[in-house]
Amino acid sequence: MKNSMRIVFMGTPDFSVPALVRLTEAGHEVAAVVTQPDKPKGRGKAVLMTPVKEKAIELGIPVYQPEKVRALEFLEILKEIKPDVIVVVAFGQILPKSVLEIPKYGCINIHASLLPKYRGAAPIQWVIIDGEKETGITTMYMNEGLDTGDMLERTVVPIDDQETGGSFMISCLPLGEN
Repeated sequence: MKNSMRIVFMGTPDFSVPALVRLTEAGHEVAAVVTQPDKPKGRGKAVLMTPVKEKAIELGIPVYQPEKVRALEFLEILKEIKPDVIVVVAFGQILPKSVLEIPKYGCINIHASLLPKYRGAAPIQWVIIDGEKETGITTMYMNEGLDTGDMLERTVVPIDDQETGGSFMISCLPLGEN
């Protein structure tokens, strides 16, 4: 594909999976996926893969799970991958300047709210708790602040009065359905 990019995708929960899928469907080379380490869950404390890791394995994409993205060993891996861009969707770690400076065209975040009002973690839950009538998805360049980079696009999504955080997360998954 003529306009394809070499991408490192960083994400962890179900909410991140549709964006990963859409990037691959659009013909981009997703050279690596970075997700949080697998953790024990449930009564039996079985170690479960993150939803993004499951999808990456299904798509045949290499997966990295650093405890900290700022670790020197991981920074060297990222540099070796030579991404054009890093796309981040609900990853779960703040990217330091050392990571933000690696990709040729920077880092892009797909955030689950209409910034700047609901920065940080759990924005969907907070818009529901606060009784907002609308929310959305903000796509933005990343900088060293928390959800403070230049905005590229905002998509407004109305919130039904009966909506819960869980049901609404499913209805506004980024970039389409699984």
